[in-house]
Amino acid sequence: MSEQTRNTVDGHVSTGAIVQAASIGAVHHHTHAAPQEPTAPPVQLPVEAAYFEDRDAERADVARALGQRRGRPGVVRPLVVAVSGIGGVGKSALGLRLAHETYRERGCGALYVDLDDVRRDGAVAPADVLAVLLRALGVHEPWLAKDFAGRRRQYEERTARRELVVVLDNVAYGSEVEPLLPVSSDSVAIVISRKRLVDLSGALEVPLGPLPGEAAEGLLHAVLDGTRPAGGPGTVTEIARMCGGLPAALHVAGRYLRTHRRRPPERLVAALRTELDEEGLPVVEAVWDAAYRELSAPAARLYRLLAAHPGPSFTAASAAALLGDADLDTAYDALGELEHASLIAVWDRAGEGDSAAAGGSAPERGSAAEPDGATERLRMHDLLRAHAQRRARRDSDPGEAPAARRRVVRWYRRQAERADELIAGGRMRFATPVPPLPYAPDVPFADKADAARWMRAEEPALYACVHLAHGSGDRGDPEGDTDAWSLCEPMWTHFMDHRHHAEAIDAFRAGLAAAQRAEQVAAQARMCCQLARALWEVGRLPEARTMVDRAVEAAATLEGEPKLRASTLEFRGLLHCAEGDPARAIEQFMASRRIHEEIGNPYGVLLQSYLLGKTLIGQGEPQRAVDALEGAHRMALEQDRERMTGLTAYELARALRRLEPAADDGRVQALYERALTSARTRGADHDEAAALYALADLAESAGERETAEAHRAQARAIEADAGGVVDRG
Repeated sequence: MSEQTRNTVDGHVSTGAIVQAASIGAVHHHTHAAPQEPTAPPVQLPVEAAYFEDRDAERADVARALGQRRGRPGVVRPLVVAVSGIGGVGKSALGLRLAHETYRERGCGALYVDLDDVRRDGAVAPADVLAVLLRALGVHEPWLAKDFAGRRRQYEERTARRELVVVLDNVAYGSEVEPLLPVSSDSVAIVISRKRLVDLSGALEVPLGPLPGEAAEGLLHAVLDGTRPAGGPGTVTEIARMCGGLPAALHVAGRYLRTHRRRPPERLVAALRTELDEEGLPVVEAVWDAAYRELSAPAARLYRLLAAHPGPSFTAASAAALLGDADLDTAYDALGELEHASLIAVWDRAGEGDSAAAGGSAPERGSAAEPDGATERLRMHDLLRAHAQRRARRDSDPGEAPAARRRVVRWYRRQAERADELIAGGRMRFATPVPPLPYAPDVPFADKADAARWMRAEEPALYACVHLAHGSGDRGDPEGDTDAWSLCEPMWTHFMDHRHHAEAIDAFRAGLAAAQRAEQVAAQARMCCQLARALWEVGRLPEARTMVDRAVEAAATLEGEPKLRASTLEFRGLLHCAEGDPARAIEQFMASRRIHEEIGNPYGVLLQSYLLGKTLIGQGEPQRAVDALEGAHRMALEQDRERMTGLTAYELARALRRLEPAADDGRVQALYERALTSARTRGADHDEAAALYALADLAESAGERETAEAHRAQARAIEADAGGVVDRG
């Protein structure tokens, strides 16, 4: 089905009958004279879209390809430009813009056919399409060949000496295109399809995604045509964001705003959100439904389930977890179908931007490896996600989505546990690790840095999984409660490197509630401590104090858990530091260290020595701090603790600089550089910026101003990217 109605013929038209794109009936002429070569190039294109925005990069790519072909020897085929994308993304608008620009620039002919207008029972007869094209090229009805072979010969003769732009809209398969290509190598065929036509060889592919933010707002302003909705520019920005850059949605929203411009902005936004999410877009709903109906059963089920996927993007492995099929190839093939149908798209690949997922060179022993493309992150447009939800309400069994959510939460929990074990080593954990899952592969982590990158890329999904699991517990699922608090454990180390406080507070609070419902006292104490840390770092000290007191009391009731008791004393010490009471903090750290020494826990001794040394710096006792941190740094190296190696190096360097007389600058610099390397390995941008500022100060004191400014420039860039200011401590 065509994405928009086209019933206008534009441009200079050849002599003879005008054949509109929507008309395929016979055209009768009262003459039997032999056809004459037309004196003017035929131009039979629908009018361009009234409002068009952006697509500059795509148009530049096509213009470049056209320029490279001009006068180039050996070119024997026309340039084929394949524009693909989901229904409503503006493929036809771009295709027609390209066609109009090309024929105007070259002074050539231009033809348009919508293949859906000649499609019968899902199939297109090439002879029928050739008939439309030949009539436009001046072949009168009595001279039109009766069969495909004859019409193809006529088409070859008519296009061999012409420069043409031929637009083929709503193409379903690459095989539909080949018989319709003009012969002249100077011609251009613009092929528009909602699918990526993998069987169309040699084409310049132009995959089309949603409009970026500014362009989306620009299109919405254009559709408004001077209308000023209530709320002004803020309303336009919010609604453009709601439409997700989909031109079809922006056109609907623009008309809606023009009709209801007197409504208060909050009512406008709420009503339009309901229409987009619940009712869908009439202009593309049939197109999306048709694409959905063409899917195999596994692909259709995966499409419905992806609406429930946590986080804004997903990978092949997490999609396999949603589907839950024992044969992994079923999931991979289903993803291929969805991508082929433009219902999902590649969002990012490993190493390309902050959203990139980490990929390893080889999977863990005993785990299933993902195929090529495992590092790709995929995404479903927000409006397609709403369409998938509507299809799920109509077509899914009641238990389909809850079972899929349980599977994907369990998969994310297992990967987070594996990543945290690699990053943080054998620290205190109370959850029983999730065993290998038969329905989805493990992420292959090459090293600690790889695991840390994966945690960062999947952070939105991991926090979302905590809430999904907690919600499952609300509905009476004890496994959901276990998953909720268990997921919070591996999120702890990640939080310490990436302080996203609002998300962490919400997640750790949900984890605490789940642990209480599951009557897991040790987990409750752990969740209270994690929540307290996030609370006091945003200045909510009374709430944090309540959490710490609850943790200490809970740990004291448990026999056989001295490590947990020591941990709660550590958190009480950290809270005293936040409250500005270093003397009481030192008492708690020393008490905690004694417990770790008694039970023979080297990491606990390391951690408390580090905290003790850091606190002593703040109390103005640099020599005692150096003594404590020398031991802590040595233990971190011996235990191969990457994060603690970096943190102890940074604090030891700070303590050494405060000694009288000052320590050797060469050693201080080496320690700061070690801290910088560790921060970069862990992807800890806050620690990275702090180390760069410290190195800058050191270089400044040595008179190396250029080096100092280079370090500060790097630190400021990190701050700007992260949106915060680093505490230089």
